[in-house]
Amino acid sequence: MSQIYPWGDTRRYNSYSGYFKRTFGRRVQKLAIDAGFTCPNRDGTAGVGGCTYCNNDAFNPSYCTPNKSVTQQLEEGIQFHRVRYRRADKYIAYFQAYSNTYALLPRLKELYEEALAFPNVVGLVIGTRPDCLDEEKLDYLQELGNRYFLTLELGLESCYNSTLKAINRGHSFEQSVWAIEQAAKRGVRVGAHVIFGLPGESREQMLAEAGILSQLPLHSVKFHQLQIFKGTKMARQYAANPSMFKLFEMDEYFNFLADFIEQLNPQFVIERFTGEAPPRFLVVPPWGNLRTDELMLRFEKLLEQRNTWQGRLYNP
Repeated sequence: MSQIYPWGDTRRYNSYSGYFKRTFGRRVQKLAIDAGFTCPNRDGTAGVGGCTYCNNDAFNPSYCTPNKSVTQQLEEGIQFHRVRYRRADKYIAYFQAYSNTYALLPRLKELYEEALAFPNVVGLVIGTRPDCLDEEKLDYLQELGNRYFLTLELGLESCYNSTLKAINRGHSFEQSVWAIEQAAKRGVRVGAHVIFGLPGESREQMLAEAGILSQLPLHSVKFHQLQIFKGTKMARQYAANPSMFKLFEMDEYFNFLADFIEQLNPQFVIERFTGEAPPRFLVVPPWGNLRTDELMLRFEKLLEQRNTWQGRLYNP
């Protein structure tokens, strides 16, 4: 008989798909939107050049371009996903590209409300940076979250200020903590995005982030292995000095993840473990061109072989 874990199903981690099924009783598909935002570390407010690793084109679906309205992107997104996810008939509008709270509040309201007015859109995921939030915006997100499903997805990337400085994030970890706590106290679900393998971080430092994150009032987490994208400052750094990078091999990364989630708060929903981008964007080829679902099957098999699960060694 299969074991039922604290999150209510037999998977060995608190999966995003399982959470959505428990919440909505069905599959809900996220539809990415590029609403034309930028970032404060691009326009000179907190820096220039953006994050050293960033190439948003590697993650944006083909239908996502800021010259299209939110409505048009949602229409095309449904058609884009219909072949692969035929059963999905409810949608989450995902404001994904760059920093999606980096505008005056009236403009944010206009964009978010347009998405929510679209048929069968049941909520929003808003990707942003912790330094693009203030009390006024958080109060509005609280009001919005009282009416619709809402997740605020914050790019933390690392818990270490030395790393954040090295990758030109333009904000501190303390600002991340402030944003998480302020959103959570308003009842807003907060997701955190973290990259594993950033230059200068040891395996021990990355594993220690499980304990740091577990003490924060997060709802969900999203993990990516470091990938180096063509045309970025990090690609130039890699070409000049590849020894400063330690890129994960697939088996090495999965064993690291297993060690990591054993120590992670089991209440956290894990949205994803790996990043996926078209190979044409990558300086270093991906792991055998395996898709995310194939990678996850391998990871879950490893968890089964090790007889471990999310939170097994968690110590609150």
